[in-house]
Amino acid sequence: MDNFKVKDFMIPISEYATVEIGTPLLDALKVLEQAQAAYTESKYQHRAIIVLDKEDKVVGKISQLRALKAMEPKVDFNDELKSMKKFNFSDAYITHLQDSYRSRGKILTPTNLASAAAQKVEEFMQTPSPGEFVAADSSLDTAIHQFIAGTLLSLLVTENNKIVGILRISDVFAAAFGQMMTLDT
Repeated sequence: MDNFKVKDFMIPISEYATVEIGTPLLDALKVLEQAQAAYTESKYQHRAIIVLDKEDKVVGKISQLRALKAMEPKVDFNDELKSMKKFNFSDAYITHLQDSYRSRGKILTPTNLASAAAQKVEEFMQTPSPGEFVAADSSLDTAIHQFIAGTLLSLLVTENNKIVGILRISDVFAAAFGQMMTLDT
């Protein structure tokens, strides 16, 4: 696998589920569903949606976790926080109370689902960080190091300062495992 490059395993942006800023979550999920149905070269389906700006540049990503977070009801704790901070409650205690309150709420209600479905993708997408980019001509070893160091599930592949594809950990794992299986033991 010494000669393999990132570009040998990436999925081009053109084959990935993409939506433009301003797209409601429900429409984005429909695009993901269509991409999953159309992509048959791998046993691993798409698990994220790439968000593009008006000039077709990648500005964010929506993972399955981000989509689920969009469904969680938003609770405004501002008034309670002010009074709790006034009485010197610790940040850890306040966070614990907030998490406890959220965990008692129902997520999969018609009201919450309708609210989440209407949210625009830019409200909950993840903006790429510097460690999430890898050059198309980089070695697969470089990408593996980035996956491990950043505990990432995918990397944005760049070429000439433009994002041209997605490298998924599932594809890299399948390739590495396949090579391992060829070893004589």
